[in-house]
Amino acid sequence: MSLVLLGVFVGFGLLVGILFGFFGMGGSFLVTPALLVMGYPSTVAVGSGLAFVFGTSVIGALRHRDHGQVDYKLAAIMIVAMTLGIEAGKNVVFVLDATGAADLVISAAYVGLLGVVGLFTLRDARTNDDSDGGDGAAGGDLADRVRSIHLPPMVTLRDGGRVSAVVVVAVGVAVGVLSGFLGVGGGFLLMPAMIYGLGVPAAIAVGTDILQITVSGAFGAFTYARAGSIALPVVGALLTGSALGARVGAGATQFVDDEEIKGYFAAMLLAGSLAVAAKELGAAYGIPAFTAASTALIFGSAFVVSAAILLVAVCELRADRRTRWCRVVLP
Repeated sequence: MSLVLLGVFVGFGLLVGILFGFFGMGGSFLVTPALLVMGYPSTVAVGSGLAFVFGTSVIGALRHRDHGQVDYKLAAIMIVAMTLGIEAGKNVVFVLDATGAADLVISAAYVGLLGVVGLFTLRDARTNDDSDGGDGAAGGDLADRVRSIHLPPMVTLRDGGRVSAVVVVAVGVAVGVLSGFLGVGGGFLLMPAMIYGLGVPAAIAVGTDILQITVSGAFGAFTYARAGSIALPVVGALLTGSALGARVGAGATQFVDDEEIKGYFAAMLLAGSLAVAAKELGAAYGIPAFTAASTALIFGSAFVVSAAILLVAVCELRADRRTRWCRVVLP
């Protein structure tokens, strides 16, 4: 790896670390597409994404624990359920790789899932912001219906609500299958599932998600490492940058409300979806501009959203809404 490429990965790791600490996701929802865009084989991109998830999640989990943003009971159930699902998802990847269809199928799944979840989250954030500014409570009609399912045993969540453990396990297994298939810690799927499906407040969903990612990411990385599908120099460079970024992002959640978290989260998902779609179109039709655009979207969106998060946190910390830059990012 050249020094220039090493510096790129360290810088990208810093940005992803900020996003990880802020959103409660291991960052592989950006790392894996970035490696695919840069030409790494699908199995290596997936395996390296999971290895990065494990390394960076340890840092963020400790930080969110200090802020009291972890539901340990919910995290324990999700860890067991997702571990089972990840093994199944990994097997699907290697079956597809043997047929030569892995790159196309994984890329298509990324485009669809990132786009759908991103649009749903954006709509919810804008709807709540227009109606009442958001009060940090999550869920809505779907969460109410899920919590009305009284299938024992029941689990009491940190906010006092109760939900069936069977439902929690089912969600965890489903997210785990997708996690092992896509090479992600499951955060970009599990966080919306906890917020909208289980009614967990966004800040607690972030911390809880990071804790389960630590374990599920370790298991996923181990399974891919046994197959020799991890690019260790890439993972090492990314982790070097993310070590600082994760602590910064976790601290920023103290100064940004739930609806703003959802809005930034949606922006990152949509950028990732467009980047992978552009990469596939560029490869299919031989259009270099599309490939360049996909790379710019991955790295550019990480930089823009990270900068916005830091600016919001600084403005809120200083209670300074008067400067020109603060008026751009604050209502």
